[in-house]
Amino acid sequence: MPTSENKNLDASHLDFKPYKAKKGEEHMSDAQVTHFKGILSQWKDSLMTEVDRTVHHMQDEASNFPDPTDRASQESDFSLELRTRDRERKLIKKIDESLTMLESGDYGFCETCGIEIAIKRLEARPTASQCIDCKSLDEIREKQKI
Repeated sequence: MPTSENKNLDASHLDFKPYKAKKGEEHMSDAQVTHFKGILSQWKDSLMTEVDRTVHHMQDEASNFPDPTDRASQESDFSLELRTRDRERKLIKKIDESLTMLESGDYGFCETCGIEIAIKRLEARPTASQCIDCKSLDEIREKQKI
């Protein structure tokens, strides 16, 4: 049944126009805040729709198949779908955190070094909390631990 399992796990499917900053515009201006609030809200709504769809699908499709193979196949499908929904639940939490940061004025700034996170990076990954340099360093450190 799951056809687009990872579709909602990134923002690439969202319908928005890239933000064009005006010359001399301050980072995270009111217009930018509105832009990202729209992106984050649309993404969250999309994820919540999938949650509802999963609940209805599992209720509608729940059957007690007499054949063990059919039952195992259905349980495997449900398990995969629930794992995906769990990942999306964690993503919804990050989206909510980003929306809170938008309200507090902390959104769009690296939590590690404090510099501005590029608008294009935020559009590609609206929940990004680090600039590309700090994120790259974290990933390098993580690889070295393995």
